[in-house]
Amino acid sequence: MESIVTQPAPRIRNVRIYNGMPARELGSEGWLKPWSGGNGGNCLEAMKLADGRIALRQSTDPDGPALIYTSDEMTAFIQGAKAGVADFLLS
Repeated sequence: MESIVTQPAPRIRNVRIYNGMPARELGSEGWLKPWSGGNGGNCLEAMKLADGRIALRQSTDPDGPALIYTSDEMTAFIQGAKAGVADFLLS
């Protein structure tokens, strides 16, 4: 299994972070593509925020909306996906 190198969470001052906010307001530094593959560049990018939440954006639309999740929400999603709970999305 390949390990993912994390970077320090970016410090974003005077910006209210909310679900659906323009991803560009979170800056361009710190976005990673942990789920990149042979899909022609259509990747999900993730950023760990200073407060522990996780931001997600579509790599082909870096100025589009950022979805903001708590660490607990992201943990539940990943554990559920690993357990097969999200397999219906693939059929």
